[in-house]
Amino acid sequence: QVQLVETGGGLVQAGGSLSLSCTVSGFSLAHYAIGWFRQAPGKEREGVACIGSSIETIYYSDSVKGRFTISRDNARRTVYLQMNNLEFEDTAVYYCATDRAAICPPRKWSSRAEYDTWGQGTQVTVSS
Repeated sequence: QVQLVETGGGLVQAGGSLSLSCTVSGFSLAHYAIGWFRQAPGKEREGVACIGSSIETIYYSDSVKGRFTISRDNARRTVYLQMNNLEFEDTAVYYCATDRAAICPPRKWSSRAEYDTWGQGTQVTVSS
């Protein structure tokens, strides 16, 4: 059974840092791209970052570029999202997802419709 589990969310002050983890089971992480998304109350789910299986392909949304870093450790079956200099606007439930392909969907990596397998999400709350 394919499964993704996010951990690492919590409450942090603005300017602080958090590291999220997405641990997968039921498939070989090494062959798949993984995306991170977030959804704030009343807003659409938006793509934050995506990393391809080769790690040479990485995408970030403009809103997090320079503050967030996505990485992967295939041996640990885990993809990470390091979030620095957090802002109140980063408050959301964060999800990881896969389209079960080796690459992030070209030109559509930030579209939730391109991904078919999701984790349950982890809450990140940034206090101002």
